[in-house]
Amino acid sequence: MCGIVGAVAQRDVVEILVEGLRRLEYRGYDSAGVAVISNSGELQRLRRLGKVKELSDAVKLTPTPGGTGIAHTRWATHGEPSERNAHPHVSEKISVVHNGIIENHGPLREMLKGKGYVFNSDTDTEVIAHLVEEELKTSESLLSAVQKAVKQFNGAYGTVLMDQTDPSRLVVARSGSPLVIGLGIGENFIASDQLALLPVTRRFMFLEEGDVAEITRTTVRIFDKNGAPVERVAHESNVSYDAGDKGQYRHFMLKEIYEQPFAINNTLEGRLNAESVLDETFGNGAAELFKKVKHVQIVACGTSYHSGMVARYWLESLGGISCNVEIASEFRYRKSFVQPNSLLVSISQSGETADTLAALRLAKEAGYVGSLTICNVAGSSLVRESDLAFMTRAGAEIGVASTKAFTTQLVGLAMLTLAIGKYNGLTAAQQKDMVEALRSLPAKLEQTLELASSIEKLAEEFADKHNSLFLGRGDQYPIAMEGALKLKEISYIHAEAYAAGELKHGPLALIDAQMPIIVVAPNNELLEKLQSNVEEVRARGGILYVFADANAHFKSDATQRVVNVPHVHPLIAPIIYTIPLQLLSYYVAIIKGTDVDQPRNLAKSVTVE
Repeated sequence: MCGIVGAVAQRDVVEILVEGLRRLEYRGYDSAGVAVISNSGELQRLRRLGKVKELSDAVKLTPTPGGTGIAHTRWATHGEPSERNAHPHVSEKISVVHNGIIENHGPLREMLKGKGYVFNSDTDTEVIAHLVEEELKTSESLLSAVQKAVKQFNGAYGTVLMDQTDPSRLVVARSGSPLVIGLGIGENFIASDQLALLPVTRRFMFLEEGDVAEITRTTVRIFDKNGAPVERVAHESNVSYDAGDKGQYRHFMLKEIYEQPFAINNTLEGRLNAESVLDETFGNGAAELFKKVKHVQIVACGTSYHSGMVARYWLESLGGISCNVEIASEFRYRKSFVQPNSLLVSISQSGETADTLAALRLAKEAGYVGSLTICNVAGSSLVRESDLAFMTRAGAEIGVASTKAFTTQLVGLAMLTLAIGKYNGLTAAQQKDMVEALRSLPAKLEQTLELASSIEKLAEEFADKHNSLFLGRGDQYPIAMEGALKLKEISYIHAEAYAAGELKHGPLALIDAQMPIIVVAPNNELLEKLQSNVEEVRARGGILYVFADANAHFKSDATQRVVNVPHVHPLIAPIIYTIPLQLLSYYVAIIKGTDVDQPRNLAKSVTVE
């Protein structure tokens, strides 16, 4: 979840390192730090509590020359956010930055204390620095010391180390936490995400699980988990990044909400013909695999889990096959039964979500007929390790609370339903109808975004609220869950979501005038049932905020605020109704005065358990 940047070059690198951190700040923003070795061998280390700007301001005041350096922006796991716990950590001449968790740091710490090492932080990362320092005493190089050290670690790590006495090289190791090498001319770089390095290179090598690499200005040597030299293919990146420019928008989240019509148009482009989805959209061999599939197992976390829950409704009602959806952190730690002819589908914005990646790796040995990932980041671990991949093409998403990544995932899952359904009874007429609905999405989203001003006014009523309840039925229940997640993420209002039919089984006890009830109400076969649930709330003095189909005949009154949403095809209704809930959360957060783009305690890419 943290951000790493490293460089070994002939020029001063501190500005490159800090700019890289700024581009990775969505991964963590509790503290930030940089360490640079000058050509004379002097180590300059700066660390600051808070966001990267605090570090950037410190660098401007402190000359930090040198061509070799490492930098880090932290999302705290071990030890509170503080300057002393900020990376890089140092042990005599060794400096280190690290993403992940060293699970056996306790016994390693006690062993190292017994050898006389003094710990200056509460982090698991400092163990890496001291252990490599210890191994270096009997090793011929920093590379061999790191290779010995990583064999003693349990857990996940993406780590970069440098030796103050040898500024000509960096050594990096990857297990469970991503690292990418950026290739330059007379200089090379390392980062936890290629986005950090786009100002200095477009050529990248992705390290594989267990790799250890030595990087100098002109060479890259990579060794696999067994210590054998290996080659990793260099890729040219076409990724764009505009995180420095919010344009006309106050926050990245609002910008990304309004980018959704464009993003979804990109998701659809070139993937549909007049009557169906193109199988090759999902990769080579997709058609042959889909013909075999009779069950889908979806694994995901957070917002991506909610998109998977919507897909279950689609796959079973339209696609003609059974589907299970499970939180990846639960799936990986239980014994599960694999249905015959089952496809594993993983969903992740970053493609590096630790629990989802671990679930995929476990599933490879479990008897699935194949694996597919739905992801936004080309070259990510999930994309490289899955049999098939659907790229959502959402573009860089900087706001921690996911918006366009979620809706483009839903589009991908709707297309998957089409692709599998045509082999399981979905008629040509149904396919054509669904294709037309998907093609209408960008325009319908533009219409829905026009509701922003009325939703902004509605949000004023949430200024003094501390709890809320979201209700939906059918494929709108996961949308209610996503709405509740958004509100709690960025406004810090406690929010829960329930299937509306469950009200009488407990949640009605919470209803009073201080508990806002947010309802999503498309005009579908469940509308009458939902209206009955709404009346249960009204009868108990609850205040309702209803996002309803314009043809659903909800009326505003003293206890019910209604926002009419454009009438749309049932397939795309979950995507459309997501937009008002995103806007509501955003405007409530503005009123609450919270940090919309970087909410407390959260990070964008969850690369630890």
